[in-house]
Amino acid sequence: MRHGVDQHAMQPGASSLTTLVRAWAPVLACLLLAVVLQMVVGPLLVSAGWDFAAKLLLDIGINVILAVSLTMVNGFTGQFSIGHAAFMAVGAYVAAGIVYYGSFRLFGSAEMAGGLLSSAPEGRQGAWLTRGDALFGLSILAGGVASAGCGYLVGLPSLRLRGDYLAIVTLGFGEIVRVLIQSQTTETLYDPEEIAKTPLWQLPKYLGGALGFSGLPFYTSLFWVWVFALLTVLVAYRIKSSTYGRAFLSIREDEIASEAMGVDTTRYKVRAFVISAFFAGCAGALFAHTVGVQLNAGELGFVKSFDIIIMVVLGGLGSISGAFLAAIILTILPELLRSVSEYRMVAYATALILMMLLRPQGLLGVREIWDKRTWRWLTGSRTRKRGGS
Repeated sequence: MRHGVDQHAMQPGASSLTTLVRAWAPVLACLLLAVVLQMVVGPLLVSAGWDFAAKLLLDIGINVILAVSLTMVNGFTGQFSIGHAAFMAVGAYVAAGIVYYGSFRLFGSAEMAGGLLSSAPEGRQGAWLTRGDALFGLSILAGGVASAGCGYLVGLPSLRLRGDYLAIVTLGFGEIVRVLIQSQTTETLYDPEEIAKTPLWQLPKYLGGALGFSGLPFYTSLFWVWVFALLTVLVAYRIKSSTYGRAFLSIREDEIASEAMGVDTTRYKVRAFVISAFFAGCAGALFAHTVGVQLNAGELGFVKSFDIIIMVVLGGLGSISGAFLAAIILTILPELLRSVSEYRMVAYATALILMMLLRPQGLLGVREIWDKRTWRWLTGSRTRKRGGS
């Protein structure tokens, strides 16, 4: 009897431990996979002479973050936001300013000061993470928080609108961000003494303006990109599977019926908008510190927003895995068509048109690739009826 009581008393602790392991195991798996990509896959590609493939993996990861994050708004809640690149631009410039001028204040220059988990092609330090990596990681989060704040400021008044009116507001916000960045002074500070005596609140003026922000250290690596890409997918999956996700999906299906059932539609739409903007800001921060990139707000305008929308629509509105696959396809496809460079964009547009004609609901529709019904649909199999053959 005593033994049975002890077992019963131990059950709550064991249950809480199991819950904790289940909650954090996917996060640890994301970190482990990102480390494998950085320490094993990346070096193998470079040693095989496939440097371009390694760079393509970076671009795919950033596009995955953008496509899956926009799915939380356009797919989950059924809104139509076409200014997603604006949040990317906010995160990019916030992170770039922190890393660039923070490096001058901490290290005396803006040179790369990362460890093994950052893209340091020459003279890598023995440590896995350094102070430079810590600065970069904090800058990514700061860029995401700044973008989330902008998402709240834009979303709170504008998400009371619907349909085309919301699309126009988000498009206008994207253009406002681009114009504000490009209207700043084109000067960038390079002298450590001048940077040290410049007040912190004045440094955001010196982000390159219309000429672009150059001289940024290239911290972005396969580890940083894919740890955020996988976490974005994980967060989107857990949201979709939660009560919040059910509220989001009810708004998408019928907003009036959702309000009648007691769902605060405006609050939930704003929350989806804020979460989506946060990850878009993180993607912008990663993009800003990628090798070969000179940060320019002109590249983060409405054309970039439409590229992200195409990924979401092609994958299927509401499908996380569909957005993931579409981001991969639409990142690789333009590179495969470079052999017919004069017809590349024509072929690219034709492929998209055919896709929309033949399968307007996208690759997966509202399904997920891990659903059983998706596998039945892909294999063409059907479940047997009970009692039948």
